[in-house]
Amino acid sequence: QVQLVESGGGLVQSGGSLRLSCAVSGFTTNAYAVGWFRQAPGKEREGVSCISNYNGNTHYSDSVKGRFTISKDSAKMTVFLQMNNLKPEDTAVYYCAAVRGSWYGLQGYEYDYWGQGIQVTVSA
Repeated sequence: QVQLVESGGGLVQSGGSLRLSCAVSGFTTNAYAVGWFRQAPGKEREGVSCISNYNGNTHYSDSVKGRFTISKDSAKMTVFLQMNNLKPEDTAVYYCAAVRGSWYGLQGYEYDYWGQGIQVTVSA
């Protein structure tokens, strides 16, 4: 059974940094992708970044490009989201999600497995 557990959220001042981790378990091959999504109160879920564990390819939304970096430690089956120069508008619950295969992208409906979410709050 595939499971994802996020950690690393919290409260940070504007301009600060946080690193989120997503511990993945249950995949028996390296052919899967992990995406980070976020949802702020009253707003739709937004795809932030994703990485293919199969080939290491990555993708970012325009809103975080240049500030966030996604990476992976395949041996530990963990995906990281380094968030720098955080802004109040980055405040949201962040979710990691996973999908089997070589596909990767920011369409949330394509992902089959989701973590429980973790709060990130950026104060002005």
